Amino acid sequence: MAITASLVKELRERTGSGMMECKKALVETDGDIEAAIEMMRKSGQAKAAKKAGRTAADGVIAICFSEDGTGAAMVEVNCETDFVAKDDNFTSFAKAVAECALVSDVKTVEALLDAPLHDGEETTVNTAREALISKIGENMNVRRFQKFQAGSGKLTSYSHGVRIGVIVELVGGDDTLAKDIAMHVAATSPLCISPEDVPADTLEKERSIFKAQAMESGKPENIVEKMVDGRIRKYLAEVTLLGQPFVKDPDLAVEKLLEKAGARVVNFCRFEVGEGIEKKQENFADEVMAQIKS
Repeated sequence: MAITASLVKELRERTGSGMMECKKALVETDGDIEAAIEMMRKSGQAKAAKKAGRTAADGVIAICFSEDGTGAAMVEVNCETDFVAKDDNFTSFAKAVAECALVSDVKTVEALLDAPLHDGEETTVNTAREALISKIGENMNVRRFQKFQAGSGKLTSYSHGVRIGVIVELVGGDDTLAKDIAMHVAATSPLCISPEDVPADTLEKERSIFKAQAMESGKPENIVEKMVDGRIRKYLAEVTLLGQPFVKDPDLAVEKLLEKAGARVVNFCRFEVGEGIEKKQENFADEVMAQIKS
C-alpha cells in the first residue's frame, strides 16, 4: 500500500510522534494505521501517545552559541510542571535540542524533531523526547526555536532563570551595553525595534480602538484625530525598543542610550516559557459534582 503524506499526517496527529517514526511504522505495517499505532505503543511510545493531548505550558528556554560566538540558537521546550522543568534529564534534553538547532539547517519545528539529537547518531530529537516522556511521565514538546547568525554586529544573550531568554545583535557599543539591552528586552518585552517595524495591521487595529474611544468624548472630528495621533505616539513609545525608557534609567530612552554609545540594535528575539499557551484550569469541586449528578 502506498504511504501517503495524509496517512503520515494522521498518524502524527494521533500519536504525537515524529514524521520519520510515523512513516517507518506505516511502511512496516503496510499502511495499516491501527496496526502502526499498536506497534509504536509496543515499542515504548505508548506513554507519549497517551500524553500528547495534555497541556505542556511549563518548561525552559535554552540558548546555545557557536564556538566563535557568531551563531546562536534559542529554543523553548515545554513540560507540564515546574518540578519536571528543574529535572536534570529534562534540562539536558533542552540543551541538546538547542545545540541541534544551532548546527543543523532545519527551518521548522517539525524538521527539528526529525533531526538527529546528536551528530552521527540515529536517535532523533523526537525519539529522545518520547523516551523522556516514558521515563518521567509528563507530556513534553519542542515548541519553537530561533537561530541567529551575526552579520556586522555581535551576539549577546541574557537568561532570566530558565523561563525568559533573549538574544540581541548589537553593532557598536561594548559588552556591558549589549548585556544591558538584552536585560532591558527581557524586562519590557518590546514588540519590535522601531516604529517603522510595527506591522501595519497591528497599527491600524490600535488606531481604530483609539478612535472609537476618542469618539465617545463627543469632541469634533479634527480634535478626535489629534487625540488618536497622540495616543498612537504613546503606544509606539511603549511597544518599540527605541521608544521605551531604559529600565536602569527611566529618564533616558533606549534610543538616546544607543546614540550616546554610537551603537544600534540590528535584531533581537525574546522567548518566555508558556506565553500564549492556554493552560487548562482544573476545578475539582465541579468535576466531583458533575460525576455525582451523572
